[in-house]
Parts: sequence; C-alpha cells; structure tokens
Amino acid sequence: MPPGSLGPLVFVADVERPELADTDRHHLQKSLRLRAGDPLVVADGAGSWRSVRFGAELEPDGQVVVEPRPSPPLTVGLTPTKGDRPEWAVQKLTELSIDHIVILRTERSVIAWKGDRVAHHLERLRRIAREAAMQSRRAWLPTVEGVHTLSEHPDAVLADPGGRPPTLADRVVLCGPEGGWSDAERDGRADRMGLGPAVLRAETAAMTAGALLAALRHGLVRPA
Repeated sequence: MPPGSLGPLVFVADVERPELADTDRHHLQKSLRLRAGDPLVVADGAGSWRSVRFGAELEPDGQVVVEPRPSPPLTVGLTPTKGDRPEWAVQKLTELSIDHIVILRTERSVIAWKGDRVAHHLERLRRIAREAAMQSRRAWLPTVEGVHTLSEHPDAVLADPGGRPPTLADRVVLCGPEGGWSDAERDGRADRMGLGPAVLRAETAAMTAGALLAALRHGLVRPA
C-alpha cells in the first residue's frame, strides 16, 4: 500500500508516462484542492505505483515501486439486493482488500440482473471499486465480475448459519440472498462457513466474510 504521506492516489494507464483522466483531474483540483507542485501518487491497478508532482503535466518524483499481489487471492461472491446496497458492499469489500468480487444469481434472488442491464450494473460497480481503491490506497484494483451461478464455483465455500469457522484455506466464499440458500444449492456442499449466530442481510454477510478472510490473510486474527 503506498504511504499516505505522498499525497492522494489516482489510477492511470501507465505509471512510466502518467496522464490523468479529465474526471480525475477535476476531482483532484476541485474536491481535494491540489495545486501545481503538490505530491500525488499514481498507480496502474496492477501493483505498480510512483510518486509524482501535480500540474498540467505530472512530474515524476520517485522511482516506480512494484508491490506483489496479495497472497492468497481472496474472492467474495454476493447476491444483489434492492437499492444501493450492492454498491455499498462492493465499496467495503474493496476497502477490505478483497481481490475478486463476484455477483451471483441464486434460486432465491429477489433481484435478477439480465440482458443489457448486466453490463450497466457491472460498469457502475467497477467505477465504485476504483474510487474505493483510490480512497483506501490500494495498489491493486479488485476485479468485479458477474453474473455467475454457483455451478461456476464448484470449489467455493458457502456462507451459511451454523457453518464452521473460517480458515486460511477459504479462498472463495459465496454469500447468498436474504432468503438463504435453497436445499438444491446446499446439496453436495457439506463444507459451509459460518459468519456468526445472527441472520445477516446479504450485504452485511458479504462484508463480514471479506473482513474475516482479510484478517486471516494479514495475520490480524488466528484461525479457530
């Protein structure tokens, strides 16, 4: 993670020849009040970043640093719900350093993204993930994919009440709708992970799963 003392972080296509998108430049100037010569960090979303000086052209102010991808990679799947709660979940999973976010279609899904709307929703979620990654100073952008079914993740662990505690071996955890998994979806998935004694909203379950996995990966907590 690039240090905060080097200024705000913004993503560019090429850290060797950094150029700001018009929307990013406007945000830096109008919202963050950057002026010519102020420090800034540019990153490519694939682990590379460097310090620059803000201005009409970005002036490099340090060598390119390459951060290794966090290991093991972590994936959280979530089922979309009404309103802006999927956006909130993607924002928080990004802040928690989850590497891959998957939007699911389940048997008890209340909201089903179909047709041309899928690309529209995914574009918005990726934009939210990008903004959250800049705010949380991630050198690696998460992927946001969908819409997937459970059959596309045969080795994933289902988050389910009464499941076992999470472990470092849990790389892909899928969180279902607020109505829970159907018997057919549970069939053949004896290995299920619990998220606590309470029944959680879909977006709360996804965030809780992400927080637990990230804490285990970074050694902040020990496996039960």
